Amino acid sequence: MNVQEAIATRRTAHEYAATPVEPAAIERALSAAQWAPCHRLTFPWRFTVVGPQTRARVTELGLTLKSKGRELDDDLRARIVAKFANPGALLVVSQVLVDNDFQRREDYAATACAIQNLTLSLHADGYHSKWSTGGLTTHPETYAMMGIDPALQEIVGFIWAGEPATPVRAPRRPSLDRVAHSVP
Repeated sequence: MNVQEAIATRRTAHEYAATPVEPAAIERALSAAQWAPCHRLTFPWRFTVVGPQTRARVTELGLTLKSKGRELDDDLRARIVAKFANPGALLVVSQVLVDNDFQRREDYAATACAIQNLTLSLHADGYHSKWSTGGLTTHPETYAMMGIDPALQEIVGFIWAGEPATPVRAPRRPSLDRVAHSVP
C-alpha cells in the first residue's frame, strides 16, 4: 500500500472485535511514531502499552465515571465493558511538559504527528484505531495507573487498536476548495 492509499483508507473504529493485535504490529507502530516530524527535535511523545491487569482497572474506572453515581443497566454496562475490553490493544500517549507555551504547542503538534504515524502503521498491518480523549484521559487515577507524573507529562489520549466489529465507512470530507487556497 502506498502512502496516499494508506492515508485515504485509514479508518477510526468505535467498536472492536475481541481479537488481539500482534505484538510485532505494536512494535512497528511505535517505531513509525518515532519518525514523526519534530521541529525542535524534542521528541516529546511518550507511549505506554497497557497490559491486561491495568486494562481491567481502566475499565472499572471507566464504569465508575460513566455511571455518575447511578446504577448502570446491564446493556449499558456491557457496552462500556466491551468498549474497554474488546480492542486488541490500548496505548496511552503522553507529552513531556515544558514551561515555554510556544514550544508546548509545537510539542503537541509533534505528538499528534507521532500518533498519525502510529495509526497509519497499524492500518498497514490491517488494524483500525481510534484516538480517544475525555474524562478518563484526564483523571488522576489514570495517571497513577499508567505511572505518569502529571507534573512532568500530560496524557494526550488513548489509542485503541484492533479489528473492527463491523465495517467502517469513510466519513464525508469537505471538498479541497473549502479548506485550501493559493496566493500569488
